[in-house]
Amino acid sequence: MRKIAVIGAGITGITTAYSLLERGFEVTVFDRNRYAAMETSFANGGQLSASNAEVWNRWATIIKGVKWMFEPGAPLLVNPKPSWHKFSWMAEFMANIPGYKDNTIKTVELAIAARKHLKGHAEKEGFDFHCEDRGILHVYDDEKEFDHARKVNDLLAAGGLERREVSVEEVRKLEPALTRNFIGGLYTVSDFTGDIHSYARGLSEACKRRGVAFHYGCEVETLSHQGDGVDITWSDDDDIRVQNKFDGIVICAGVRSRELAAQLGDRVNIYPVKGYSITVHLNDSESQKAAPWVSLLDDKAKIVTSRLGKDRFRIAGTAEFNGYNLDIRDDRIKPLTKWCEKLFPDVSTEFATPWAGLRPMMPNMLPKVGAGKKSRVFYNTGHGHLGWTLSAATAELVAEEVLKERQSNSANAA
Repeated sequence: MRKIAVIGAGITGITTAYSLLERGFEVTVFDRNRYAAMETSFANGGQLSASNAEVWNRWATIIKGVKWMFEPGAPLLVNPKPSWHKFSWMAEFMANIPGYKDNTIKTVELAIAARKHLKGHAEKEGFDFHCEDRGILHVYDDEKEFDHARKVNDLLAAGGLERREVSVEEVRKLEPALTRNFIGGLYTVSDFTGDIHSYARGLSEACKRRGVAFHYGCEVETLSHQGDGVDITWSDDDDIRVQNKFDGIVICAGVRSRELAAQLGDRVNIYPVKGYSITVHLNDSESQKAAPWVSLLDDKAKIVTSRLGKDRFRIAGTAEFNGYNLDIRDDRIKPLTKWCEKLFPDVSTEFATPWAGLRPMMPNMLPKVGAGKKSRVFYNTGHGHLGWTLSAATAELVAEEVLKERQSNSANAA
């Protein structure tokens, strides 16, 4: 098993291709876009946040979802229009509430493991991704939310992460740009931020230099398991259909992974959860001075920030259950803009670029990583809102499984 196809050139696909390359595989990557990282990996919140590893499987999340259903600007919005996929996914989500603690701890452990690989790849291949090693500061203006976050600290600690409580004075010292009075915060010095798109593009170029083949602008149509490999049929920009056989396949196709997995006999119950962001272009010196450098997470508003160099400020948040819909809604973007104007009044939002992407989310909030039912079929997908945070670790895990199957096949052949 030498020739491996990777479906998807987002952050999980590119890190998977790199991990396979490092283990001596001949890798081919397919993506329907013309470049790497053009969908969910284009403009996320930028946080590498082990401190945000708490899974959402809580009754409190369900209650908030129902409460906010008819508030267009709410942090969590569920379209009430009936959908079997959506309602069955939510039923599984609720069934995973008993696993809340264990799954949170597992997510923390993955996030911590990902850090060294992610930074190591960038250092080894020599590309920049606007990394800011300033930690992540969670801020609170609601005592109930703050009390819950203190309890989450115990789970984070069980997974190996230190997140310490800071006073109002320490919040202001950590980020002097904050003008709003919060009641306190939680600070994780080991977390950091970066530009996911720059990272994925940089790593994809490194993969290309080292021999990975990329088929961009290709729509993968069918996957057919043949026992000794997988046939892939795809069409290019000129609608020319091509079929080729690979020794193995890793599906990293984001929200499309569910459909592709079904062709191979696997059920990967991913639902597309839309997230929004704005990139505020800091074109004047006053805005550059007023925008924060420390990455923030406002737990009540569910908004995160990252500083991408001196002239860009990324603000992201919200979760929308609305199917495979990429419309950028003004009533979802406006809360991000207003939040910026309220907390950082001297930052000009005149030049703010909106974006929306579909997070591929599993009902238990854990990514689908590893082998499928059939030989030579593997998955690294379903990372939800933590694809950037977890990808470098899950890529290593799946690449190791592919390697073990190759070694097993070789031993059996001998």
